[in-house]
Amino acid sequence: MSEVHAVRRGLLRDRCAAAGSAAALVSRPANVRYLAGGAPPGAVLLLGPGEDVLLCPRAPAGEPGHGRPDEALRVDVLPVPDGDPVVAAAGFAAAAGADSLAVEEHDLTVARHRAMGKAAPRLRLADLGFTVEQQRIVKDEEEIGCLRIAAEITDQALGELLESILVGRTERHLALELERRLVDHGADGPAFATSVATGPNSGQGRHRPSDRRVEEGDFLSVRLGANYHGYRCEIGRTFVIGTAPAQWQIELYDLVFAAQRGGREALAPGAAYRDVDRAARHPLELAGYGEGLQPRTGHGVGLEIEEDPQLAPTAMGKLDACVPVTVEPGVHLPGRGGVRIDDTLVVRPEADGGPELLTMTTKELLAL
Repeated sequence: MSEVHAVRRGLLRDRCAAAGSAAALVSRPANVRYLAGGAPPGAVLLLGPGEDVLLCPRAPAGEPGHGRPDEALRVDVLPVPDGDPVVAAAGFAAAAGADSLAVEEHDLTVARHRAMGKAAPRLRLADLGFTVEQQRIVKDEEEIGCLRIAAEITDQALGELLESILVGRTERHLALELERRLVDHGADGPAFATSVATGPNSGQGRHRPSDRRVEEGDFLSVRLGANYHGYRCEIGRTFVIGTAPAQWQIELYDLVFAAQRGGREALAPGAAYRDVDRAARHPLELAGYGEGLQPRTGHGVGLEIEEDPQLAPTAMGKLDACVPVTVEPGVHLPGRGGVRIDDTLVVRPEADGGPELLTMTTKELLAL
């Protein structure tokens, strides 16, 4: 991966040079990892002028969850344990002769930005903006391979849970068990806090697992994902507990399933973000559920669980090939129950078989 990271840094360096910045400072952890291979806690990456440097507040501990820095990259540990790497980076850039430095203003506090200005008063600080985030949208096949493994781990963990006895267990217990199973199958950890919602709790769009116990006839809505080598996927499924589904549950599930299928089928290179959102949202609006829908029906995934692109009604832009996204419509009826179906897919051209589904757990409405 050393060559891959060097190429990524080279692309960013060229973009900065074209914008008039002699050097760039990357501080957002996911962006540091993308460009450097690893992101020890608090580390920042200084690109040029001259040699690229990964500045760390303390010696990297080598924890797998933080990745492994590119061996070809210089790593410097600050001599003062409580020093700020971004301030040190400003001094490094000025000492190397840079007259300008592009920084991720959206990641820096005002206090840190001011401290950089004091440390290097002659250094002009420009805004790098979301340049690295935009560079990260299209994934290479090695990144997609990590996402594929993350999805396989997630499917395994969920599949094992569905084979166990669920009635009488609490939402919190089920969420903890799912996260343990993710790690047992090789994940670095969960991609995000696992959500388990039962019965009326499934009628909440955002629900944290509680001490409510699973009961016969409940909707069981589960959302989880694995973090594998830094790459994160997402799956969401809804089931019925212990008995044949009621008619209203079948109708609601079929509606959300049709909406999710529409969103999946709309994924193609060149498709507008808003059109994919529309394909998933429109059936739910026609059925009268438009008012309570989430503001988006999907988003990108990668080194963060929520990345660009955003699949939303006002989103601007079009999909490229090799962009992993979620499609996750849902309908939530407060006090009664709800259905959400989430998948992680990779946008592929029709000649390659169309969108690649990574999360394979059945979407059939099972009675567990």
